Amino acid sequence: MLTKRKKTIAMKGTRRHDNDTGSPEVQVSILTKRINELTTHLKKHQKDKHSRRGLLQMVADRRIHLKYLEKKNKRSYNALLKKLNLKK
Repeated sequence: MLTKRKKTIAMKGTRRHDNDTGSPEVQVSILTKRINELTTHLKKHQKDKHSRRGLLQMVADRRIHLKYLEKKNKRSYNALLKKLNLKK
């Protein structure tokens, strides 16, 4: 589970301004943090099919946000990929 503190730490590095919570960069960073936590959970609990489905939905949602960001702002997209250690 992503606590409020972990969420603000994930947002700090990617937000555009102080009150930014909805930009694609912030949403991708939060989704990445949640995905990483859920993958560690699923390594321990392989038979948790409901969480696996949620993980797949989050990955698809992150892919949609990344595709949008790539279309709108290529420079920001590349910087975000480097910052979050994501591959193309």
